[in-house]
Amino acid sequence: MPDPLSLNVQHLKASETVAISNEAKRRKAAGEDVLDLGVGEPDFDTPGPAAQAGVQAIQRGLTRYPPNVGIAELRAGIARQLSVMSGGRAVNADNIVISSGSKQSIFNACFTLFGPKERVLIPSPAWVSYPQIVHLTRAEPVLVPGDPEWGLKVSVRDLDRASHKLTRGIILCSPCNPTGAVYTLAELKAIAEWARSNDVWIISDEIYRRINYGPGPAPSLLDLPDELLERTVIIYGASKAYAMTGWRIGAALAPPHLVKAMAALQSHTTTGANHPAQWAAATAFTDDRVDAEVGRMVNAFRRRRDYLVDRFRSEVPGIEFVEPHGAFYFFFRVDGIRDSDPVTGQSFCEQLMNQEGVALVPGAAFADDRWVRLSYSVSDGELEKALDKILRLIRRLASARAA
Repeated sequence: MPDPLSLNVQHLKASETVAISNEAKRRKAAGEDVLDLGVGEPDFDTPGPAAQAGVQAIQRGLTRYPPNVGIAELRAGIARQLSVMSGGRAVNADNIVISSGSKQSIFNACFTLFGPKERVLIPSPAWVSYPQIVHLTRAEPVLVPGDPEWGLKVSVRDLDRASHKLTRGIILCSPCNPTGAVYTLAELKAIAEWARSNDVWIISDEIYRRINYGPGPAPSLLDLPDELLERTVIIYGASKAYAMTGWRIGAALAPPHLVKAMAALQSHTTTGANHPAQWAAATAFTDDRVDAEVGRMVNAFRRRRDYLVDRFRSEVPGIEFVEPHGAFYFFFRVDGIRDSDPVTGQSFCEQLMNQEGVALVPGAAFADDRWVRLSYSVSDGELEKALDKILRLIRRLASARAA
């Protein structure tokens, strides 16, 4: 019998979204016709100027250890973009730490802020890694269910009910994975005021901020007054809006003392993010040609979102869903398809894969198995083909109920 593992990983589970993606790839490699709408990454190529900047960095010999906190050009580029998106507010590049993807940025923030017996509130449904990262800090993740009538977002009242004297932080995500919901500025302000009055840190995951279907980028905590940001960490990066998931570039904007602590932690883990990738990302955040490409990608996501919403409303009007206002996810509810023998997200996804060859993510991965997540970061043709199959299964399950 193998030796027991450390208590550090006693709660750790592999990422369900990664597992589903791997299963879809395995089936494709075996010759099966599989449509993968489970993976959370854009289907577009990295914009040319950014990719070329990475190639040029290699050719220039920029392949040695980078500065631990990130190259100055990238930190400055992110600071300028965050400033522009929030109406020109001052953003200090010295308060930014570059990491190997925004997931590491979140881990760095959690590991330096939270510890044993402390509690961290996480609005639910939630991205699979938030609770796992909190567990790794030996703190306790506390899932706070969102209101279905409010796009599954949480209110101050919800946070109050879940709060405790040991509550140390809250992890927000807007635009939200897995629902596509977007918190308004008023909602963010109310949560920030609640956090300040309760001495609670906010880690605000804004990796999808530019993929917003309203005017301009999604509202941000950076749009709020300085006094509400004293205990706030903003998570950003290149992965989603810039189609650079594999380049692994994330960033955290935080108060100076926390930046120092995160940098020290990172110096003993990764020693900074991939050096050529940082030069590619620096171009992504500063090149007007890339900015235009981001606009075209967002328009494509918006078109796909509209297509999904229209077909669900017209063809399966009884199916509840969260109307996405950002990101590229569509979250729909399956437990009401049948009155007796309710459908779960897990059973729905298993049937969909086995009978129709379409991969989605069951809501259990996000702490609510009444729902299913669909990622519309696929081509229009693939989306249409997959949606035909999804709606066919819904109708088949519904007709079984009627019979």
